[in-house]
Amino acid sequence: MGKIIIIGAGIIGMLTARILIKSGISVCIIEQGYAGRESSWAGGGIISPLYPWRYDGSVTRLAQWGQQHYPGVLDKIYQSSGIDPEYIQSGLLYLDIEDELEQAKAWETQYHYPFTAVSGDDLSTLEVELNHSFKQGWFTDSIAQVRNPRLVRSLREDLLRLGVTIEQQTQAQSFIIENNHLRGVVTDKGTFYGDRIVVAGGAWSSRLLEQWVKIPKIAPVKGQMIVFKAQPGLVSRIILSKGRYVIPRKDGRVVVGSTLEFDEFDKTTTQDVLEELKQEAVRIIPALKNYPVEKQWAGLRPGSIDGVPYIGEHPELKNLYMNAGHFRNGVVIGLASCQLLVDQLLGQQTIMDPTPYLLTDDRLVSDSRLIDLRMAI
Repeated sequence: MGKIIIIGAGIIGMLTARILIKSGISVCIIEQGYAGRESSWAGGGIISPLYPWRYDGSVTRLAQWGQQHYPGVLDKIYQSSGIDPEYIQSGLLYLDIEDELEQAKAWETQYHYPFTAVSGDDLSTLEVELNHSFKQGWFTDSIAQVRNPRLVRSLREDLLRLGVTIEQQTQAQSFIIENNHLRGVVTDKGTFYGDRIVVAGGAWSSRLLEQWVKIPKIAPVKGQMIVFKAQPGLVSRIILSKGRYVIPRKDGRVVVGSTLEFDEFDKTTTQDVLEELKQEAVRIIPALKNYPVEKQWAGLRPGSIDGVPYIGEHPELKNLYMNAGHFRNGVVIGLASCQLLVDQLLGQQTIMDPTPYLLTDDRLVSDSRLIDLRMAI
């Protein structure tokens, strides 16, 4: 097999490129902006779906494979790049899940994720600065995190060392199609030819393809986040309450997020959301009121109706492959989805049954009508 062209240099595109070049395949990535600077940079980096029991088992299988393999892969990327992605097994404390407890316990039993009920003094001991109004929580120490901006920098440097070409600020505009086979990508900086083309453009994937083929159900879902400049040790574990999470970083910064907004391709941040996230942060960790908010930002998740990504060859256009639609779980399911795609590209045994992720007719739409994701997970 000759060169493979990947459109999109987020975590998905870059991890796909890494696996391919490690398999001896020449790779070129085309990126409309800068590598890793969209939703891959903006996310919280929790290596778990927020509420995993709400998802289809196909998402859990991807997550479990990634959780198993991430430590080794990230260590190799760190050693190659010299940039620490800050993989930390900080554990996750769930609060306010009483209404879903039976569902969560059934999921825990099925997939062997041990949750421990924590209450009273044990809860205060587990997280010293936690609001004392919380009387009950459920903790698992098996959940890890990465620091997204450092992860994408580390991954980019690793790819450059491995010989992957990354064409940044290069806008894919159209395709070269011959006899129903995709042969190349026309950009504002020239045409790139490849034996296979992989679209890993996140929230922009459907917009790129809608003039050419039936498209998967992907739409942008904005998430706004903030970070407090706090002290190391103020928060020790990832904490999740009422859809808001608090994530402690290695240097003491505390990330708080995130919103679900359906604003098309708008990454504007707002004062109302800033105040709401600050209020939620202090509700969970009152001591955060003593620290400044250092930054507010927004990213656009590639939303799919059921949270299940699209991984495989397009049924109508040969040589066109997709790896997109990861919604809120790009990091946790990204590694497995990239390996699964490469397995299909190279015609080798897949790490799991690819059927739930394929671009079947019932997962495609024939026009660019707005996909309503308000009922999505």
